[in-house]
Amino acid sequence: MTPRLKPRAARNRTLSCSDGERIELASQLFRLEDKIPLSSIAGRFVLGDFFSIARYFPSRFIDLLILDPPYNLLKNYNGAVFREKETGEYRDWFRQLIDLVVPMLKPSATVYVCADWKTSYIVHPVLESNFRVRNRITWEREKGRGAKANWKNNTEDIWFCTTSDTYYFDVEAVKLKRKVIAPYRLRGKPKDWQREEGGNFRMTHPSNIWTDLTVPFWSMSENTDHPTQKPEKLMAKLILASSRKGDFVFDPFIGSGTTAVVAQKLQRRWCGVDIDSEYLCWAMKRLAKAKVDPLIQGYADGVFWERNSLSEQRKSKNSGENQTPLFS
Repeated sequence: MTPRLKPRAARNRTLSCSDGERIELASQLFRLEDKIPLSSIAGRFVLGDFFSIARYFPSRFIDLLILDPPYNLLKNYNGAVFREKETGEYRDWFRQLIDLVVPMLKPSATVYVCADWKTSYIVHPVLESNFRVRNRITWEREKGRGAKANWKNNTEDIWFCTTSDTYYFDVEAVKLKRKVIAPYRLRGKPKDWQREEGGNFRMTHPSNIWTDLTVPFWSMSENTDHPTQKPEKLMAKLILASSRKGDFVFDPFIGSGTTAVVAQKLQRRWCGVDIDSEYLCWAMKRLAKAKVDPLIQGYADGVFWERNSLSEQRKSKNSGENQTPLFS
């Protein structure tokens, strides 16, 4: 069988699968047909429509839910077209989704919900009626089409919710390392910053505005042809902040597998669901690479770096198993 690989430029690192790889990997995908124990789904990609198979999942097993459903806009997912709905219709669709996942959440679980600006105001009332809505993260997505009669849309939202007032959040794990432009001294000593070989740096608390992310593109090894792929660095922030090693991370719209890949690299248990077998084949191929290469672009030595600080990152430490180039 002739592979259906797209022609790529010499330096294009976009991951894809040949026909042979798709056949082999698709045969390994998990399908749910009845209730099963948690041990059977841990570390598995499940092929299916989540709305149809949700009843087969265990109850109260999720520590961290990452929900990245189709936004309320026209989008082609490998031939499966999601069409924009009327506001009320999309809200009902989203409410049905939340009703399915709520029984799966632990009493101390955290929920992150991805949305664009139009979808945000539709889903917020549903989230508010089911969870404690704690914040709305807005992150810069530098990709996007320009508009002649409107502002270019280059941001997305992530709603930060918890099931109760008892939840886990590790702020130290997600501090951002920034270069200090005007270092202040107190009695001649650095105040809240330190000198390193690459310059002067400060560890800063993360805000709800994220401008340090790079959307995967053709020269990045994590890139696939999925139309809404999230950066591994973004998922790393969510997973490190809101889960411990060994916690269970669940993503019912996992697409090309970013949530699972990052959870694997950060030593969390995980399960992901998607309706498209080709996306899950890409995910399985990415996962195999993650098991031998745990590096995450933009995250090195336990530190999140500013997007354009590759030179400083290289100078900071030249060894260590978590050393990661910011750009490849």
